[in-house]
Formats: sequence, C-alpha cells, structure tokens
Amino acid sequence: MSRPTLLHEGWTLRALPGPQVPPEIAGVAVPATVPGCVHTDLLAAGLIPDPYLDDNENQLTWIGRTDWVYQTTFRHEPGGDDRVDLACAGLDTVATVTLNGVEVGRTENQHRSYRFDVRSLLRPGDNTLAVRFDSPYRYAEAHRDRLGDRPNAYPEPFHFIRKTACNFGWDWGPTVVTAGIWQQIGLHAWSTARLATVRPLVTVDGGVGRVELHVEVERVRDEPLTVHARVAGVAAEVAVPAGERSAVLTLTVPDPALWWPVGYGEQPLHDLDVTLRAADGRDLDAVSRRIGFRSVRLDTTPDAHGTPFTLHVNDVPIFVKGVNWIPDDAFPNRVTRARLAQRFDQALGANVNLLRIWGGGRYESDDFYELADEAGLLVQQDFLFACAAYPEEEPFRTEVEAEAREQVTRLAGHPSLVLWTGNNENIWGWHDWDWQEPLAGRTWGRGYYLELLPATVGELDPTVPYWPGSPWSGSDDIHPNDPAHGTMHIWDVWNDDDYTKYREYVPRFVAEFGYQAPPAYATLRRAISDEPLAHDSPGMAHHQKAADGDRKLQRGLDAHLPPPADFDDWHYLTQLNQARAIQLGVEHFRSHRPVCTGTIVWQLNDCWPVTSWAAVDGDGRRKPLWYALRRAYADRLLTVQPRDGGLALVAVNETGQTWTGPATVTRLTLAGEPRAKTSVDLDVPAYSSVVLPLPAELARPDEARRELLVAEAGDTAERALWFFAEDRDVDWPAADWDASVEPADGGQRVRVTARTVLRDLTVFPDRLDPSAQVDQALVTLLPGESAVFTVRADAPLDADALTARPVLRCVNM
Repeated sequence: MSRPTLLHEGWTLRALPGPQVPPEIAGVAVPATVPGCVHTDLLAAGLIPDPYLDDNENQLTWIGRTDWVYQTTFRHEPGGDDRVDLACAGLDTVATVTLNGVEVGRTENQHRSYRFDVRSLLRPGDNTLAVRFDSPYRYAEAHRDRLGDRPNAYPEPFHFIRKTACNFGWDWGPTVVTAGIWQQIGLHAWSTARLATVRPLVTVDGGVGRVELHVEVERVRDEPLTVHARVAGVAAEVAVPAGERSAVLTLTVPDPALWWPVGYGEQPLHDLDVTLRAADGRDLDAVSRRIGFRSVRLDTTPDAHGTPFTLHVNDVPIFVKGVNWIPDDAFPNRVTRARLAQRFDQALGANVNLLRIWGGGRYESDDFYELADEAGLLVQQDFLFACAAYPEEEPFRTEVEAEAREQVTRLAGHPSLVLWTGNNENIWGWHDWDWQEPLAGRTWGRGYYLELLPATVGELDPTVPYWPGSPWSGSDDIHPNDPAHGTMHIWDVWNDDDYTKYREYVPRFVAEFGYQAPPAYATLRRAISDEPLAHDSPGMAHHQKAADGDRKLQRGLDAHLPPPADFDDWHYLTQLNQARAIQLGVEHFRSHRPVCTGTIVWQLNDCWPVTSWAAVDGDGRRKPLWYALRRAYADRLLTVQPRDGGLALVAVNETGQTWTGPATVTRLTLAGEPRAKTSVDLDVPAYSSVVLPLPAELARPDEARRELLVAEAGDTAERALWFFAEDRDVDWPAADWDASVEPADGGQRVRVTARTVLRDLTVFPDRLDPSAQVDQALVTLLPGESAVFTVRADAPLDADALTARPVLRCVNM
C-alpha cells in the first residue's frame, strides 16, 4: 500500500533581507508551525504585536512585501518504493520548493495542491526541505504592470494573484497579506500505481441511487489494474488495462435512504470505499469518504413574475434561509474542526439552512463540507473571484482552470454542495461600476464565468447546478441585478437608503443584503484599549472598515431610534438597529413566498474583531442580530406586513405539515389596553404562506405614538408585533420593572416582570464576564408580562449588575 508521511515538525522561518524588514527580525530564524503562516509564527515568537488589537495591523504591512523561507530537516530511509512524492496540499502562494539544495518545483496558486517526484533527491538519513515564498505584492504588481491595471473595489492588487482576496483587506477585514505552508505537506511513497482522483457523481432517479465513480490513476508500471468500490452494501469493480489511466464504474443502490436539508428530513451518509489493486491482487492504494444520496436541480423556468431561482432537493422546492460565509479567521490554520462545528451550531441555532461561501475567501475545507453533510446545511460555493475585473491572460487562465478542475473534483459527492457560482458581483460590476471605460476592451473575467467554469462543472460534476454570478439575472439581455430575474444583491439599503426600502423589492432570490453593527462589548474591550471607549475613538475607528460606516450607522439611528446619550446607548442601539433591519428584510421577503424563494443574509461570521454586518462577531459571540435571525427564520413565522394600503397578517409555514389553528390580532395601547381585535383560523399548507388582510379598525390607530398590534397563534409560532410609529417618536413611558436572579441549570435565571411596556429588552452578560452567554434577546414585554433569561458563565455573576443598566437594556430605559 502507498505510505503517506507528514512533514510537520522541526520547521523554522526566516525573512530574507530587505530594507522593509525590521532589524529585530532580520537574520532571525524562529520556530514555525506547519500548517501555518508567517503572521502566526512571528506572533508566537513574540516578534510582532497581535494584528487584531488596536491599530497594530498598520505596523505589519511589511510582512506581505517580504520574502520568507521555511526550512526543516527530516530523516528518510529508502523503502524500495517506485516513487516518493512530495505532496503539498496548499502553499500560500508564490513558492519555490527545494530539497537538499535542488529546486523541485515552483507554485503560484494558493487554491491548488502540488505534487513533485523527489525519490532521486532523497538521501538516507537527514534531508533538508526548504520552501521560499516570494512577496505576494511583488508578484501581483508585476502582473498588473505587465497586463495593465483593471478596476476593483479596493486599492490592492488581489485580482492579479490566485490567493485569498480578502487577505488584502475588505470592508470588514484587516490587511494581513499572508505567506506560508497553509495546508498539509508530506512524503507519499507508492509503487506501480496510485489513485490520483476519485470523483463520485451521485444521483437519485425513480427511487434508485446511482454512484457513477470516475477514477484516474497515476502509474509507473504498465500492468493491468483493478478498481474495487463499495457503498451501502453494494460492490462493483472495473479493470484498468495496462497503459490506461482512467476508469468508470457504477454502483446502483435500490431505494437508498435520502439525504435531506435540515428541516426537511434526515441526513443519512454512507461510506464509499475505493481500492486500487495490482494484477496479483495486492492493494496499492485506497480512498474512503462519505456520500449522501440526493438529487438537486435549479428551476429557472420563466413565469408570470420573471425568472425564478428555486433550488429543488429530491424534487422538493426549498426556501433558502441562508447566510453568507467568509473565512472564519484571516489565518486559516486557526480555524479548527471544532471551531467550524461551533459556527455550524450557531447557524443551525438561527434556523439557517444554507451557507454561501463567498468568492473572496477560499474553497472551504474537507472539515467544513463533512460537517455540512452531517448537519444538513446546504452549501453554495463561489469560485474565487470577487469585486474586481480579473485578467484572463496567462498564467491566470491556466491557473484558474487547474484550480477549478481540482476543486470540483475534490468536492464531488458531498450532498451538502448544491450550487457552484461563478463569481461575486463581477458581472454586476462590469455593468454598473464604471469599469468599461478604464478596461478599454481588456479581459475582465467574463470568459471564466460564462465559458470556462460552466464547462468545467458540466464535465466534472453535472449533478450540481452552476450559476454564472451572484448576482445574475440568467441572461445577457437582462440587467444582472434585476430583482425579477435570478438572484440579486440589495446594497442601496445600508449604503444610501433606509432599511424600510427592503419593502420596495420583491426579488426572486436575494443573495446578499445586510446592515452593520459593532461586535459584542467583551469583544471590543479585548481588541481595543481606547480610554474612554467611544464610537469614534481611534481603535473603534480602525475597526470600522466600511466607507463612511459610522455615518451610515448614525443615519440609521436618526431614522428610527432615540438619540444615544453615551457609548453604552450607542452600542445597544446600533446593535438593535442592525437586528431590526435584517428582521424586517427577511420577514418581508419570506412573506412573498413563493415569488421569492430564498434570502442569504450578509453575513454569519467575522474573521477578526470588527464593526460589521455579521451576526456572530470575530470572537464568536452572538450579536442581537443572531437572535433576530432565529426569529425571522423560524419554520413557522407570523408577521404583520403592509399590503395594498393597509396591513395584513402573513403566516409562513416552512414545515411538511399543514399549520392550522386560531390566531388573534389585537390593537393595544402601550399600557396594554385593547382597542380592537380580530380572530382568524390559520390553514397554511406545508411549505407555503397565506396573506390575511386586517380590517381597517386594526390597521388604523387612534394614537399612532401610543399603540401597537400584537398577533398571536398560541404556542405554534412566536408572536408578531407592529408599531405604528418609529421608536424615536413613540410616547414611551419610563421603563419600570421588577427583576430577580436565581441559580439554575449551571447558570443563572434572570426573571423580569414589566410594570410598563419594555421594548426590546436584552441582557448583555458579557459586560460582566467575557465567558457569559444568554439564551434570548430583544424581548418586548407589555405591562404585567414576564420574561426569563438564562445566563451561563464560568462563574456566577453579580445579581444586582445583571438587572441594571448597561447589562439590562431596553429602548425606553
């Protein structure tokens, strides 16, 4: 059998001389972690400050303009193998690899793996392996100068190198241009032949599962081979004649248990075992992985409303309740399987069913996809192009084709992968971002998105749909961001307009929309040393990367909420406004089901501590938006919506059972006194919605500043509220309540009973202990009502502090 040996020990890192290298680092060799990167190695050695704290990032730009060398010595004893390969799963990015002083290969693509035959260079005993990484800036700027600059969203050359684009900074990310051996590296000894690729194409038709297994072998001997495969109790084998390098075999599984997205069914997975055997029956190589049986199709058949964009899994249309995913850390070696599992739990806890892997990051890891398969989380994977005009000249076209072929092959068979997307916003950018004049006819990526990439997916994995861009209308003849056709992004809200403008759109599928807020208080205090901490203090300003971000936050506050009196007010109110904006948008879009068949909120996660659009901040803490998302993405949703000059109660049922039962809508004063009421009987079929217009006496208040609507359906759904005026204009009474704290279930139970209305009551226990978490937030209580918040922390928290400002907050406090 082939023998892999990891080479992860004994590495050192040093900077090559250059005027930009600080004197304390020049000529110094430090221990290096592999897989890893330069920044984390220098940080571990105490040679640089943490780039995530204060404005330390600004002191470290020299790292990306420096050449680096990783080196290790390892022992090797020859084993009589035909081949020994140096297998590099990921090198970031412009690398020269030498073994015992002999160059074995060069690389210039972070998104590919590489393999070099080094058998003739290996010595018995000690061997020296070195990887030199050239400055990514120097490489990218040289290609930019050679090919001519092309427009992009930021003044950085990220589109002239096949590397994680957001390394060069984004409107939520730091500029930390990395280098390093970022994935596994090792020796792979083998004889006769090995399995080069194993590509399972899994389909289900008429209750029969089919695995069409495409295998490529690399061989050093031209003898007959056999590929044996087994899955779900079914086995098959195929001969690979002498000299042949590929084979296809089919495994047919009658009536397989189907894999379903979360909320639609179970997620059974099956071991697929593939073995390569020599003519004498010896096992030469083996690959094992898990697959799931499911079918996926994308319905874009024109209808009366335009061009739909509806994902069907196992012939059931899925309403996508999605979030966009960015790299969870700027330094990928810190993103462990356990950390991904935590993020997935947070996504599932917010009732999310799809993660879109955004095109400025990476092709996500095997861990990511395995966890998604297990959880039933659908995945949309962008090819790695974002917010820029990308050159199609060499060497880029060859590199793009190689990475695409590798990644489509690697990810084939994962049931969670349901869509490949050609790029993020580049087709839209060509149309609307003043690119055409400066491009002057030069290439910008169109050939990738509309020719190369669809051909690659169609050849290598036709079981997964492909869509040329996000957004994309489906046709060159229709604007790429037309809400009536295909997918759209909504960014006039946040950038220019108030979030109530979401209601002006009825998109077929909205793949990006978002609103900003600062991270949790404990996250800010860890990352920023400003005293006093203020919304515009230096550290806060550095951790706000969006253009005019603070002005846009203030505009949102001015439109909706009372003016903040201090930083604590500002922090609570901006987080609240973010949650309100996204809840309004999601509920509006869901209320237009089935014209709208999906929403993907920007964004689930952050890669560092920053004011951003995320629901989970850079330290992994849930912002109030997370709780609002959990409510807005609930399987059964009651929401009050403007309709036809009045108001309507909309009931959305994202379950497989009919939703029946009584519901009431009551117009109340803020003191809880009823003014009008209506009762309805809900009868909402599975996977659908109903719209129930409300009578005028409910939709028209006597006193807009003192009234609200409450819609309730018992325990079948969370109640919905409608206020007739903005919070800044509401005639709020001064908040009054009773509170108690008692131990409970390894934490503390905070009970709050309202004497007056308490609008969006929230507990922020991380202000007392960074480990603290709370189970719910943004609870509105009417007089006489109670809410219980369960707080968990590493140690009990002070009861008085838990029930006082700034830990306990509501709008009218």
